Formats: sequence, C-alpha cells, structure tokens
Amino acid sequence: MRISVAADSKDGVAELVVAELRRRGHEVVAHGALSDDERDDWAWACELAARDVGEGRADQAVVCCWTGTGASIAANKVPGVRAALCVDAYTADGARKWNDANVLALSLRLTSDVVLAEILDAWLAGRPSADAADIANIIHVDEI
Repeated sequence: MRISVAADSKDGVAELVVAELRRRGHEVVAHGALSDDERDDWAWACELAARDVGEGRADQAVVCCWTGTGASIAANKVPGVRAALCVDAYTADGARKWNDANVLALSLRLTSDVVLAEILDAWLAGRPSADAADIANIIHVDEI
C-alpha cells in the first residue's frame, strides 16, 4: 500500500511512523519535516499528505502534529478525506470500521512507541463496515 506521512517536526514518533510502515512493507511518501524539500508547518504538511489521498496518489495517509488536532483539521479540509485523530487501537479500529477513515491523525506528544504499533495494527487491519446505517452515515458525511 502507498501511504503518505506528514509531520510538522521530528519529535515523538514522527520518524518511527515512517520506519514502521516501511518495515511492514508499505511504500511511504514523506512530507513536511520528514522531507528536506518541503515546508514543515502542520497545515501545509498535512494538506500535502491528505491531497495525496484525495487525489489518488496514496491509498491512505498518516498526519502528525504535537496534539494531532491541527493535523486532523487540515486533512479534513481536503475533499475525499476522512481523517480521524486516534489515541489508541480501539479508536483506530472504530475509525476504519464506522467512519471509513482514510487518514490517521496522531499526536506526537501522546503517542508512545508501543501505542503506535497497536494503533497501526488496528488501523491497517481495519475495514469499513458493510452495515447499511454505517454506509449511510459515510455517504452523508461526504455530502456535507
């Protein structure tokens, strides 16, 4: 899978996200502080990663900033993106299942190495629900 990753700094798990995704066999496109050629501010970096998803250059993205909030807000401005700020595996699983989220937002401050692995396990194994009510919610969100 091709996964775009953005971070506004190399603090916390930023570089570990890239390393872990590559270790799991994914192709990673790095943005922001993870790229030498790009602006590292959260709004710009996370927009680039989200646009990769929204415009079909990546299957999914992981966007990171100190709290994860700004990263998720910026990503959610891009058409076709459903970004979810996840702090644990349960939230990541639910975001994929009930929200068909295609962009994972992470807090560089709060996410430990161990929790990151658990979140990625749940996120990457997650699949959208086939339940009619869940599908109707996703369609409605796309129409808002």
